[in-house]
Amino acid sequence: MSSSLRRGALAAAAIAFSIASLAACGAGNNAQTLEVKPDNAATSVGDIMVQNALVITQPDPKATGPAVISATLFNNGRTAQTLDSISVEGDGTAELSPAKGKGKVTVPAGGSVVLGGKGNASAVLASPGADVKTGNAQKVTFSFSKTGDVSLRAFVVPAESYFSKWGPSQIPAAPGATASATATATTSPSGSASGTPTDKASSSTATATATATASNSAGH
Repeated sequence: MSSSLRRGALAAAAIAFSIASLAACGAGNNAQTLEVKPDNAATSVGDIMVQNALVITQPDPKATGPAVISATLFNNGRTAQTLDSISVEGDGTAELSPAKGKGKVTVPAGGSVVLGGKGNASAVLASPGADVKTGNAQKVTFSFSKTGDVSLRAFVVPAESYFSKWGPSQIPAAPGATASATATATTSPSGSASGTPTDKASSSTATATATATASNSAGH
């Protein structure tokens, strides 16, 4: 498969992430169904399994800002392990933070940890490189205290639709958006407040006065 076709297939599979259950209905266990299963970016080494791995970028391709790595980490062993680092090929190492407090991200024995999303541990790429773009499949390596390196190819998707709740928490405003919003907020209310109500009130008063005068004259 050519590079362009491979990237297209990966992008299609990533977009289908949120509707995988619908795609599987009535399709059977064939290659077409497997292409859209949400756990296709998964691998395991020893006691560790990494599942649903994604690199999620800014929703606007022109925006500059951090990207995040989202995944679910399972530890099937009897000993807790720490996630020491996550590196993206050609793009450096992510900054890791536990869900609460400080220190390392720990995957408990017989348990799991979710990376990405509100209230979960996080893995942030402060300045993603040019290779981290929608449709690519980046090599991501998770390094654990006991198991060592666990690598796979993770889809790159924008923080849109289903992926928005797992994407970067810092979303820069589009260039020029702030200035435009400020100008609109400043001019529109002033025009309405200073002109329209006063004119209507004056017109109504004049009409009422003229009507009353005409009635009085007719009565006399």
